[in-house]
Amino acid sequence: MTRVVVESAEAPLTLDEAPPKALGLLDQGALWANLGVSLLGFSGAVALVDPLGDRPLSFAAALTAAVVGSLIGTAMVGLAAIPGTQTGAPAMVLLRGLFGARLSYLPTVLNIVQMLGWGAFELWVIAQGAQAIAGTMGVTVPYPVWVIIGGLVTTALTIRPLGAVRLLRRYVTVGVIVSMVYFAYVFWQRGPELGGGSWEAFAPSVDYVIALSVSWVPLAADFSRFSRSSRAAFGGVVGGYTVAQVACLILGIAAMALVGNDPEKVWDPFVTATLGALFFGILVLRESDQSFVNVYSTTMSLQNLMPRVDRRIISGAVGVFVTLLAIFVNADTYAAFLGIIGAVFVPMFAVLVVDYFLLGGAARWDVSERAPSRWPMVVPWALGFCAWWLLGALPPVAWWESAWLAVREWLGFTPAPWMSAALGSFLVAALVTLLTGRRRTR
Repeated sequence: MTRVVVESAEAPLTLDEAPPKALGLLDQGALWANLGVSLLGFSGAVALVDPLGDRPLSFAAALTAAVVGSLIGTAMVGLAAIPGTQTGAPAMVLLRGLFGARLSYLPTVLNIVQMLGWGAFELWVIAQGAQAIAGTMGVTVPYPVWVIIGGLVTTALTIRPLGAVRLLRRYVTVGVIVSMVYFAYVFWQRGPELGGGSWEAFAPSVDYVIALSVSWVPLAADFSRFSRSSRAAFGGVVGGYTVAQVACLILGIAAMALVGNDPEKVWDPFVTATLGALFFGILVLRESDQSFVNVYSTTMSLQNLMPRVDRRIISGAVGVFVTLLAIFVNADTYAAFLGIIGAVFVPMFAVLVVDYFLLGGAARWDVSERAPSRWPMVVPWALGFCAWWLLGALPPVAWWESAWLAVREWLGFTPAPWMSAALGSFLVAALVTLLTGRRRTR
């Protein structure tokens, strides 16, 4: 009888209601495995293979970067999920315990911006994938129509989010696995050219994969708060997402090799294969889970600002906005967008982990609307953010690039090829938090 109640439970409508512990290891493993497979991951494989634009990696180096970056990134996401399980708070509400209620609005707004961007990108890729399939059948459907269809499906899923997670576990995951195995077999038969390249850009490639993974840190607790245990939350993220993302990136590398590393043709090997339209269609349909979690987490972030507004109303408004945004989105900014996400949230995650797990924060974590501001916690976050841009590749944004190049010149510092922006910013933020935290507790 208890199991029926748990299975039928749904996410609460406001923050005043306690979340049901309705998701087990398989539920979360399936959710994160599906999130690890992304059509953006296929097209983004070019950034994995050649992150600097002029020094491509060998296949062995790219594969190693995919595995190393995924393990590091998913471990970060998994650790970020645990406080959500233990407190029952969504991700941005959880940050009240780190920064205080009012200061948590700053990362909340940043997260809203990135979630809206991600949601728009996902609707863009759904529409592009649908157009690719329709093109093989001689059918022409305007891009905005596909975006609107994707937006409607996305918004519908957010109304019953836990039901959507269970749907993924029971039905969608099997279709995704079959599709991935099929395409792996087809690409292997075609014999893609995977030779050449070097290990020179290995560190920037790892940074790219970490950023790809760690972009989920700001929403991990939005779903882990429904987990039955911290172990299930952590294991679901690391196990499900790591395997799926590495498989996705390998398929992307193979597809890129078949089309001469042309990102605009990356889907051609998928849709032109025998039965390719069918299996690729499964992957396109599954992409709606990416847009779903982004819209739902935008809703959760907005509830940190408006805790008593019905999440269904917020989700409807966000769904409409993301759909409109997707019609005009510029996909060329994708790689730069990932870099900015990593620079903001990797060091913030480091501060959270050290304070929660190492400085006794778990015992005093205050997620109430009265949580006092903790300004000192902004300092290590900001220093970690700066460390990212001092150590890593700069995005193709003229004013931002020139500003950080000027800072490097002023410091007389040139990053070595082996340096990692993600690991460097994490270590800077973590160490500063640890040192200042211990001093405060003496």
